[in-house]
Amino acid sequence: MDRLRFSFSGAGADAFLVSHLPNIRYLCGFTGSAALLLVEQSSATLFTDSRYTFQAHEEVSNARVKIVRAGLIRTAGEALRQRRGRVTAAYSPSHFTVAQLSAIKRAACDRVRWVDGVDAVEKLRAVKDPDELAIMRDAAVLISDVVEEVLPGIKPGVTELEVAAELEYAMKRKGASGASFETIVASGPHSAWAHARPSSNPLRKSQLVVLDQGAILHGYCSDMTRTVFLGRAPANVRRLYQAVLAAQEAAKAAIKPGVSGESVDAAARRVLKRERLVRYFTHSTGHGLGMEVHEMPRLGKGDKTILEEGMVITVEPGVYVEGMGGIRIEDDVVVTAKGCEDLTTAPRDFIEL
Repeated sequence: MDRLRFSFSGAGADAFLVSHLPNIRYLCGFTGSAALLLVEQSSATLFTDSRYTFQAHEEVSNARVKIVRAGLIRTAGEALRQRRGRVTAAYSPSHFTVAQLSAIKRAACDRVRWVDGVDAVEKLRAVKDPDELAIMRDAAVLISDVVEEVLPGIKPGVTELEVAAELEYAMKRKGASGASFETIVASGPHSAWAHARPSSNPLRKSQLVVLDQGAILHGYCSDMTRTVFLGRAPANVRRLYQAVLAAQEAAKAAIKPGVSGESVDAAARRVLKRERLVRYFTHSTGHGLGMEVHEMPRLGKGDKTILEEGMVITVEPGVYVEGMGGIRIEDDVVVTAKGCEDLTTAPRDFIEL
């Protein structure tokens, strides 16, 4: 919270109104589903409602808890209006609807000038401290163990939904609070959909199966993808897999402090271009990971974000061929002083079941 104060005071603001729930949890520990956090130079106030009276007093640190009855936005706006003199308050436009912004402006009146907070909290969250990294290592090992445990049960006749259910059940048995996102299990031509939803389709022999899953552990996400083949794979499928694996290795080799997100993406694309497969790579190479499954930075074309030591990112090139299927290999890595370190541990070798 002190680093946030330094950030918004440098931008000429007196306060920062935080509305995004993961940012609120990051700053003060509150995990409820309705809150606003007003951070000022020498104090902070969490506004929530009576459903969270006991929870807020138990969870929140470094902020005063105010239980409101007249609406969160109205109460926070009125709190700002009561400050002496004119106040400049920062906020995050990407986490405020037009209606919410209009409502808080009415509540605060013209005593408050609103300025763009420029993702100040997200920038803080992008670099993990040692405690966060310890949790994320555990989350990555957990999802790796889950996949290795479930793999023997992936066979012809089992449906995509059944495999997804087994993966999510195994996560919770191992201590996860839930899945980081809706688990993806996609087989055959369906696996060419990069973000397919599992269906009631049964798995069939001689098909690719893409497994994309992540677990939430103590509030932090993991995210890992493996692709397997049911039966003996033909030479063209093996070639595609090895090309994607080489692209992932090239992207990992490009990661180090000081390089841009787009540079890492370009390293993966060069490999696939050499293999004449780049037109089948339809998304970015990766993204930041933490309390949310998609955070800063993005490893994609045009992303100028500079990587820093302590960032946790995914590396997930893929190729998707209509009518045949898709192949994606994804790992979680942490940026280190000289490069990167894998957090996920499941084997990356081509697996035939």
